[in-house]
Amino acid sequence: MVADKPVDADKPLDADSVRRRAAVLGSPIEHSKSPILHNAAFAALGLTDWSYDRIECPAGSLAALVSGLGPEWVGLSVTMPGKVEALEFATERTPRAVAVGSANTLVRTPTGWLADCTDIDGVIGALHELGADDLTGGRCVVVGAGGTARPALVALASLGVTEVALVARDRDRAADTIECGHNAGLDVSFTAFSSMADVAARADVLVSTIPAAAMAPFSEAAAAAPRVLDVIYNPWPTPLATAVQERGGSVVGGLSMLLNQAYGQVELFTGKPAPKAAMMAALAAAD
Repeated sequence: MVADKPVDADKPLDADSVRRRAAVLGSPIEHSKSPILHNAAFAALGLTDWSYDRIECPAGSLAALVSGLGPEWVGLSVTMPGKVEALEFATERTPRAVAVGSANTLVRTPTGWLADCTDIDGVIGALHELGADDLTGGRCVVVGAGGTARPALVALASLGVTEVALVARDRDRAADTIECGHNAGLDVSFTAFSSMADVAARADVLVSTIPAAAMAPFSEAAAAAPRVLDVIYNPWPTPLATAVQERGGSVVGGLSMLLNQAYGQVELFTGKPAPKAAMMAALAAAD
């Protein structure tokens, strides 16, 4: 069930509330750049009594933590390891969060918490930076079968992709991710890392969702793809990004995905259009 509307940013929560609060939950969380984006957005929107923080939230602790938050808390960004927990905890869920099987966003509603997955928006926005606005009939490669791979598959399907080679180490562990792709209308085939060069050379786009160190031994092979999204942003450039650039391809990193997924979160939290220019400028200034 989808909430009728997000919290009204112009309406006081109650007489005792002097501000609105939001945060990113995860573990480890100290590296997160989300506060830079959201606090810049609040300032640009004139929401001077709003704040956004980082909260350490180890696996298994999300439900208790969120249940203890007061009414001033209007929204939460959720990163690993809590995305599946966020979906399970929510009282309402968007269809796309259900399709992905996880949520990176929790929004306060009059009756509880709404779970959404703006990671899909993040992938789509990053691919747009690569000029991949229309991939109708395209072939793509997704490396990894974890929590970021499923939003990537749904995003690729929305852009018209029909075939995806899912490169992963274990077919059984990749089964849920493959099923997610099939449910999105994709023809997903399990592919071993040893076949990376072959599938990358035939792809329109490659999306890597695994850590930089794990991808490093396969970077030269993956760089055969003309356009690459590497969801990592620290460290940057990754070995994959360097290999793509040296080969003359186009590559975009995880900061683009982070930025584009944050736009939707800001709009869900505040009910106002995201001030994209201010958010981009804040992220650029922080590098």
